[in-house]
Amino acid sequence: MAHQKSVIKEAIDRLDTFRGIHESRRDAKRAIRETTGQSLWTISTGKIHSHTTRKVYQEQVLGFVNWARDTHGIKHLALLDERADELVAQYLQLHIKEGKSPYTLQTERSALRLFFQKRNLASSVALPRRTRIAITRSRGPAGHDRHFQPANWPSLLNFLRATGLRRREVKNLLVGDIIERDPDYNDRPTVKVVNGKGGKPRTVPVLIGREQDVLAMKRGRPDDELVFPAIPKHLDVHSYRREFAQAMYLYHAPGRSLPPSVGRLKPDDYDRDAAQQVSEALGHNRIDVVLRHYIR
Repeated sequence: MAHQKSVIKEAIDRLDTFRGIHESRRDAKRAIRETTGQSLWTISTGKIHSHTTRKVYQEQVLGFVNWARDTHGIKHLALLDERADELVAQYLQLHIKEGKSPYTLQTERSALRLFFQKRNLASSVALPRRTRIAITRSRGPAGHDRHFQPANWPSLLNFLRATGLRRREVKNLLVGDIIERDPDYNDRPTVKVVNGKGGKPRTVPVLIGREQDVLAMKRGRPDDELVFPAIPKHLDVHSYRREFAQAMYLYHAPGRSLPPSVGRLKPDDYDRDAAQQVSEALGHNRIDVVLRHYIR
């Protein structure tokens, strides 16, 4: 008798079919917009384009599958498909009652919509609105801050203030990725991110006034050496990305202050060109995300 796959194995196998790690999400979205005429940012390619997204989505999907198996006795994916809308709605409502954050709930629903390939899955469930004021990460002392001593890592912190790199990006950065005089940036120092968000490379101009914080990490070292062999576990990298973003925005928007921290932004509340330059340096495609989470 042939061995029957478990529902967990079936779920993992299905996630494998959505693999698009080495494909450009940007190009895929552009092709969809050209074909369908839709111009919304929320267009999905139906694929997973980064290892981080795969890890997060798999965690969310398997959490739901385990719940459906334990709560409703569903042991085969075909049966789960038949009841997907009903059970996902029930699952989300349960988590709303448990007080899970709007961001966690949104991630759960996005992962399950991709998994079941149903864009309107559980649309009957009204998720709590995501608000900026509810974000606590990097906006005040966090519990893990007491485990990190900034005084022990001055070179790393100054480097992050100068470049705004993500944790994974600075962890994988090689000495040869620091360019002392980049001809494409008026012979100014830059940092080459080989594998950024979504696997895309980018060039990060070093923040004006912090050039030596970056160049000091290059002098006298071989190109194939990691710039920072160790990154402390409890370092809040996001806060330094915000510091970089705000400093870069103010440099490119002389005479302006940071946009208002509350309320809906109006076009004249911020300098769009400056925000665009910050967005590109951070490796984001969406100015609204950068304004909401970094510049304000």
